[in-house]
Amino acid sequence: MTTPAVLSSQLAVNPLNARSLLAAFGVLGVGAVMFAETGLLVGFFLPGDSLLFTAGLLGTGTGQHGVRLSLGPLLAAAAFGALAGAQCGYLIGRRAGGALMARSHSARLHAGARRAEELLARYGHAKAIVLARFVPVVRTVLNPLAGTLGVPVRVFTVWQVAGGLVWSVGLVLAGYALGSSVPDVDRYLLPLVALIVAMSLIPLAAELYRGRRRAEAGKVRE
Repeated sequence: MTTPAVLSSQLAVNPLNARSLLAAFGVLGVGAVMFAETGLLVGFFLPGDSLLFTAGLLGTGTGQHGVRLSLGPLLAAAAFGALAGAQCGYLIGRRAGGALMARSHSARLHAGARRAEELLARYGHAKAIVLARFVPVVRTVLNPLAGTLGVPVRVFTVWQVAGGLVWSVGLVLAGYALGSSVPDVDRYLLPLVALIVAMSLIPLAAELYRGRRRAEAGKVRE
């Protein structure tokens, strides 16, 4: 039975704050946010990277700030939400086409869609699907966009599972490892989250750099 105190904390939750989400909904909240951010266009603003890392940090079982999470269920919820959400987004894209994007007036969402299209065009289906997991907003819109553009189901499923597991499980374990090895590390949560988000962009930055170098080399040969 939900107590008045718990109900009050859930009603007061800040969906943009990872710690607030975890305090209100725990492991189930992680799965729900992963599903919404990767499967539903309305979830593009949710804090996926910071939520996964913070959840892993609090999964050490020390109960910082009244939040206690178990690592096993946390990993399962994060992975299931990320994988099921991406597959749902893909199916929505196949059925609804570009209608959902056309109805949206969010400049941020449309910018993410343009970046997702660039990834697919430049790197092909497999690499783009994996890289998109590490880019906020892009990971939200690429899944329905892949369905709209007719990316084969098998190709999409294989690579979204691969990328989704590396992203979701990797960030949770990174937070868990740090929380287990450094006492009171949660005091530095904000700069740590900023660092992990920046690090998650490294694979994309590396690919963009290599792509630019290849393009420049091609122009020289011409």
